Amino acid sequence: MTDGLRKGLTSYGDAGFSLFLRKAFIKAMGYSDDALDRPIVGITNTYSDYNPCHGNVPQIIEAVKRGVMLSGAMPFVFPTISIAESFAHPTSMYLRNLMAMETEEMIRAQPMDAVIVIGGCDKTLPAQIMAAVSADLPTVVIPVGPMVVGHHKGEVLGACTDCRRLWAKYRAGEIDDKEIEAVNGRLAPSVGTCMVMGTASTMACITETLGLSLPMSATIPAPHAERFRSAEASGRVAAAMAKAKGPRPSELLTPASFRNAQVVLQAIGGSTNGLVHLTAIAGRTPHTIDLDAFDKIGREVPVLVDLKPSGEHYMEHFHHAGGVPKLLKQLGDLIDLDAKTVTGESLRDIVARAEEVPGQDAIRGRDNPIKPEGGLAVLRGNLAPRGAVIKHSAASPRLLQHTGRAVVFESVEDMTLRVDDPDLDVNADDVLVLRNAGPKGAPGMPEAGYLPIPKKLARGGVKDMVRISDARMSGTAFGTIVLHITPESAVGGPLALVKTGDRIRLDVAQRSIDLLVDDAELAKRRAALKPAATPEWAERGYAHLFHETILQADGGCDFDFMRRKGKD
Repeated sequence: MTDGLRKGLTSYGDAGFSLFLRKAFIKAMGYSDDALDRPIVGITNTYSDYNPCHGNVPQIIEAVKRGVMLSGAMPFVFPTISIAESFAHPTSMYLRNLMAMETEEMIRAQPMDAVIVIGGCDKTLPAQIMAAVSADLPTVVIPVGPMVVGHHKGEVLGACTDCRRLWAKYRAGEIDDKEIEAVNGRLAPSVGTCMVMGTASTMACITETLGLSLPMSATIPAPHAERFRSAEASGRVAAAMAKAKGPRPSELLTPASFRNAQVVLQAIGGSTNGLVHLTAIAGRTPHTIDLDAFDKIGREVPVLVDLKPSGEHYMEHFHHAGGVPKLLKQLGDLIDLDAKTVTGESLRDIVARAEEVPGQDAIRGRDNPIKPEGGLAVLRGNLAPRGAVIKHSAASPRLLQHTGRAVVFESVEDMTLRVDDPDLDVNADDVLVLRNAGPKGAPGMPEAGYLPIPKKLARGGVKDMVRISDARMSGTAFGTIVLHITPESAVGGPLALVKTGDRIRLDVAQRSIDLLVDDAELAKRRAALKPAATPEWAERGYAHLFHETILQADGGCDFDFMRRKGKD
């Protein structure tokens, strides 16, 4: 196998000329032969003025380069797509697979012996890991890290659980324009990802558990000096991997490591998005995420991390309490500690060094959990024959068994137009239903599953209602919200058959979600459904590719042709 600059030569029909030409042009950058003869570590650059989550990436890159060069290898930085949740239209999830494809192809196209991928904002880490798994080059993942907390009127604030909580208060008339404007400037006091257990934090914890990033890397706050020391250490590890030609992702991502990731996802009260992303990552390997097995893990694994929205603390508190290594130690025999990591160590080695922090209460023991069961539950029933998910650790206990009348919104647009209409026929015991918000229907399965409480109910003191959809929800959100109903309504799933006034029964303890309409009536409604036509937005380009090949939530919403060959 050729190494460094000799890898993957451009095809000119003469390998010697290809290398001669490559070296001639790269020397225009001022490199010496000594530099060009060393192993190469590629470093992704995901910085963008549109992406405040990744605002520390330039500093991370400099630290990584330092680590690579101190270890005798040569760093090469290259740009990739940068996706920021609150700036991407129609939704960042729509672009996740594009980022995965682009990152994979740039890893394949350019000479490098190892690669460091730097990401954070919700969809970037999963996209990069999907790419790394498919390219199967030695890879170190660096999360950008969470923001530090904000403060308002003596209260600690965190994006974006408190974004949603305080916005709900504003909608209900409990705070005024002046106060919401003050809050707007205090929710995100630094660069970095959301400092609650949203999708970004969830994926960072999963990445560390999978062994793809360095110990403690999931939780170090984005502005802290420790974040950049960790980046330098990541550069050293990547240089060693470039020389050793491993370990590769295919060596680290085993059934044991995927089970560990599912245990941690439950124990942190992680984002429902984490299940979709983990499924997509597994789909790039010979392994799978089985929803029923995941739910069984959830019944056995308690929530141990006391973070919003399931608890009270924030990511920096999790970090100072010992981070993921301490959590793994508390989980004990629920974790396979023989799983390997990019450093060459096992999780057992890392857990043995976990810090003991007297008096910390952000990471609980199994004898004193935040919740007795894991954060996520998988529901099935005639409304979700292939599954749906609820983050019951962040739901209202009184609504976890509930039967109510459906109030149906046909689309995100319909919901936006009607939810605050004073004449909307709705009460607090109803079930808000949103359809045509799935992977194909929206498109991109936006985070619209957190349907707002109708304003007239919010102003009457209603804080939560049962809400169901084929959409996703931010991991930062609180509420009794059923998501990822599969198959989605746009492909003829049962959600397409619901009418306003139908009764819907949710029973989380029984793991069921059912439409209380007899089979004969449902068959009649199905016969009346119009065949789905290709929408105008999907007639060309990436949109066409997306519409024609996107899988459902139980397939990780990857493209069907990107899954490992031989998978359904």
